[in-house]
Amino acid sequence: MKVVFPTCCGVDVHKSFLVATIIKTQQDSLQPSYQKKRFSTFNADLNRFADWLHENDCLDVCMESTGKYWVPVFNILEKRGIRVVVANPKWVKAVKGNKDDTKDSKWIGDLFRIGLVKSSFIPDKDIRILRELTRYRYKLTSMRSSEKNRFQNAFTVCNVALDSVVSDMFGKSATAITDYLTSGEDFDAQHCVSLLQRSLRKKADDVLQSIEGYEITAEQKTRIGIVRDHLHYIDALIARIDICINTMVDKYEGYIVLLRTIPGVDRSSAITI
Repeated sequence: MKVVFPTCCGVDVHKSFLVATIIKTQQDSLQPSYQKKRFSTFNADLNRFADWLHENDCLDVCMESTGKYWVPVFNILEKRGIRVVVANPKWVKAVKGNKDDTKDSKWIGDLFRIGLVKSSFIPDKDIRILRELTRYRYKLTSMRSSEKNRFQNAFTVCNVALDSVVSDMFGKSATAITDYLTSGEDFDAQHCVSLLQRSLRKKADDVLQSIEGYEITAEQKTRIGIVRDHLHYIDALIARIDICINTMVDKYEGYIVLLRTIPGVDRSSAITI
């Protein structure tokens, strides 16, 4: 087979260490020679790994995308001017038989040397950071959805069926009523109706019927208050992360505007794409 990378390195990355095998191809016979070395994944040792690669004129490296362990290695090597191919583990399965780290790094290097490793797409660093932010934002919005369901269910078990009347349990009218029900004040139907926004006052009777007979203990009020406070906290976190995301995507505004011409794609979806 044709040798694509005469001098290259295969790396097997673990949480606390990596094993690297530099492969050099002899010009006359095209036979490979191997140098193996083990490094820790602390930054100082990763820089020593980069020094070792430069000392051997090895600027092409291949490693598996194992969890997140490859990322610190990639960060250091990228900064040191070394070209790194990150491969899906299924494309560089280890040799059959006894598995060890030395064989893994050699096998990865052998496949990479003759061009049999397909590279995963690794975007520029600013896009990688943006991905981290958008993924975390998604986690926060999922958490917020869970807390909203928890808040709504907390009233259901207290015989409050307000969600059967209002379309949004977190709208102005519903929020005013739920705050009132957990305030500790004695229930007053007339005051309850006064809390309704104009659009909902025509359903005042239904609202009162959905609340009539409710029972909320002090402990349940405490739990509802905690959930509500957590919701406010999550909203504040999402607002903070949105500021950070919007600052980062400012230079991509043209692409965002173009993506938003697709039906159903809002700004948040466009940024994620």
